[in-house]
Amino acid sequence: MRISSFAKAIVAGLAAGATAAVTAVQDQVVTSGETVTIVLAVLGALGITYAVPNRPAEPERANPGRGL
Repeated sequence: MRISSFAKAIVAGLAAGATAAVTAVQDQVVTSGETVTIVLAVLGALGITYAVPNRPAEPERANPGRGL
């Protein structure tokens, strides 16, 4: 199954944003600094995950001793 780089980046951004948001609301108050942290976490995860290519699939190889 192939996952596009865009879909992979969206999932990573949501995960990073959710993690930062959960940490920010521990005290039931979200400050402007915490908001900036959440936004930067989402943007950083989107950008980095989108920029890193998926590893190319390796061709199937016969393993000696394990059958063909």
